[in-house]
Amino acid sequence: MDSGALNDLDHRLLEALQLDGRAPFSHLARQLDLSERTVARRYQRLRGLGLRIVGQPDPARLGLVRWLLRLHCTPDAAGTIAEALARRPDTSWVTLASGGTELYCAVNTRTADERNALLLQKLPRTPHVLSVSAHCMMRIFVGATSTWHATRFRPATPAALAVDSGTPRTPLALDDTDRTLFTELARHGRATLPELSKATGRSPSSVQRHLDRLRTEGALHLSVDFDPQLLGYHMSTQLWLNVAPAHLRTVGETLATHPAIAFAAAITGTSNLVASGVFRSPADLYDYIDRQIGPLPGIQSIETAPTLREVKRLAPALP
Repeated sequence: MDSGALNDLDHRLLEALQLDGRAPFSHLARQLDLSERTVARRYQRLRGLGLRIVGQPDPARLGLVRWLLRLHCTPDAAGTIAEALARRPDTSWVTLASGGTELYCAVNTRTADERNALLLQKLPRTPHVLSVSAHCMMRIFVGATSTWHATRFRPATPAALAVDSGTPRTPLALDDTDRTLFTELARHGRATLPELSKATGRSPSSVQRHLDRLRTEGALHLSVDFDPQLLGYHMSTQLWLNVAPAHLRTVGETLATHPAIAFAAAITGTSNLVASGVFRSPADLYDYIDRQIGPLPGIQSIETAPTLREVKRLAPALP
């Protein structure tokens, strides 16, 4: 199915869900000036096309450190290695790029032992892995994941995008109810209060209090996942930028306002800023680099790596 099958109402509904993935149909109906029945019918149609609302934990808010791994593998093994990484509960997304020999993977670790077990033991001993570079995400400017939020016009800082303020905060303590909510919302972010009440063994009012706390404290975000190709965007690309330190914050915060950019973070390594973008075509990508990236101050180099396949997406490592 192509983007022409989606009309203006579908786009508006996606935009509204991006602002609040758990908004009741009655609220969405008032916002869109439609009947509740029409909104529900359109929502179910979009779900049939692959729409997912996914509850995701914020790694930093829960005391986790996020790493971006960049692996070069032999062509015959990259897919198998990507699939193995996707099965790990501590990975949140895995993509294949650059002719199928390079893959990217986001990993959340709580302790140095967890980090070292993967980076110093598991991966170096994996056959057909030619090189591994690990980049600590120092600050995430936009996007809890590298998945594009499928709307035509993306607000600069919707709740789902989890922009990092850069201010250190004490990790939020979780109880059994919180952990169960994370598990259930990772499956379906719009699970009803009765469904969550049954899963947790708590009353609906207690569940609502836990949800309000997790969202207010920035520990839980609702992400909207929809295939960009259905909206006419056929080119996903990883951008690796080397930015002069004096301009790193400015460039990162500027990228966070660009609708094409799903994810941008300051990282350790030779390239100190990485971003994921979604574009309609190679010409669209060229125009973006020429007109929006090029004029930014302090950019010393840029490397582009088109995504060939998303092996794992919006599958958060649960706390």
